Amino acid sequence: MTNLVRTIQLRDLLYLFVGSVIGSGIFIAPGLILRQVHGSVGLSLLVWIVGGGLSLLGALTYAELAAANPEAGGLYCYIRDGFGPLPAFLYGWCLFVVIASGTIAALARAFTKYLNEIVQLGEWQSNAISIGMILVVTVVNVWGTRQSANLQNITTAIKAGLVVLLSVALFFAGHHGRELGTAIKTDLHGFSLLSSFGLAMIAALWAYEGWQFGTYSAGEVVDAERAFPKAFLLGSLFLIGLYLVAVLAYLVALGPAAASMTDAIAATAAKAVLGEWAGKLVAATILISVFSSTNSVILTAPRVFYAMAKDNLFFQKLAEVHPRFQTPAASVISLGVLAAILTQAGKFSELVEGVIFVGWIFYGLAGAAIFPLRRKLAGKTLPYQVPGYPWTPILFVLSAIAIVGNAIYRATIDPAQFRHVLAALAFLAAGIPVYLFWRWKSGAKSVS
Repeated sequence: MTNLVRTIQLRDLLYLFVGSVIGSGIFIAPGLILRQVHGSVGLSLLVWIVGGGLSLLGALTYAELAAANPEAGGLYCYIRDGFGPLPAFLYGWCLFVVIASGTIAALARAFTKYLNEIVQLGEWQSNAISIGMILVVTVVNVWGTRQSANLQNITTAIKAGLVVLLSVALFFAGHHGRELGTAIKTDLHGFSLLSSFGLAMIAALWAYEGWQFGTYSAGEVVDAERAFPKAFLLGSLFLIGLYLVAVLAYLVALGPAAASMTDAIAATAAKAVLGEWAGKLVAATILISVFSSTNSVILTAPRVFYAMAKDNLFFQKLAEVHPRFQTPAASVISLGVLAAILTQAGKFSELVEGVIFVGWIFYGLAGAAIFPLRRKLAGKTLPYQVPGYPWTPILFVLSAIAIVGNAIYRATIDPAQFRHVLAALAFLAAGIPVYLFWRWKSGAKSVS
């Protein structure tokens, strides 16, 4: 039987970490976050810092888990080993039907949105291009992990470099820097402050979404015990710095008031200070960025379905590794097909809400798995230990609980606006009978 091959080096993992995160969020979310905190520059920057800090806490926690258990599946394996097969299956189930597939679908829709800034597209053309983009990255990832990693490295370097160049240009050409000081304060107080801050965090966490995907490919990482801690720490710090620089550059270019009014802040800022041509350049940058992020998800997430199938909790076909390409080809194709279907369902922002909400239920659970797993490994030397234990994982888990709780609260007071949160809970609950079916099927096979 063909097995996955360890071909991902430290450099590849670092590029994968950064490339998985930089998608469309940093080009879209800053304006939305400003609106949600009533135009307060201070609060909006705090949202970006806290969001990055939460990602860093989670990344450091997951680095220990990945170093101690470098097998394909990442978070699925941590939850399984820490809390049992049912919550692990529910994570894999939600990853398949909502988290990974919804992320890819949202990225594909963003791809056509920004392509439309360059070339005018009709509705059917936009739909066809969204599906076509998913098809391309699916084919590359069936072809080979090494080929996909090389593509990821190149596109990540290009998009990170372009974000830096754009930020420098906006700082030099912008004329609204003096307005930032007067917009630091906020008129929000008490519960409204906490609720608005929590809602803004959803958008920020979408921009940081993807740092956990690298763990899924742990079974293909060379010297995973050393690679994960280095890549996750360096990647987290780089992203926090890059995002803060970009947000400040947008504000200097547009001013807080204008920045809060746009849902395409990067393109709007570039057009305002550099001219119409710059808006098209930004659109092209985002196309590369979104394409790279889509590739990173399809490179990593199918490894979870592969691990589930190996545990006899999913279609056995998904546990097969292609004898020629040495990739879980069936898992890659199945995710690509489902994501293509989801591109036709829901607006971009609606897809994002469901993805972030469901994801953080399990991100917190995977972080909490470090406690039972440490007890199981008591007396053994760990290749890497998360700094600040136990407070680092505790803060991460508590933050995840707060994010999920805030989403549920807002869903209860406004079900129409947050219907995708409720739909996400329905998908989660639907996974329980599916799990029981697979357990029964697995038991029936073993008896026969």
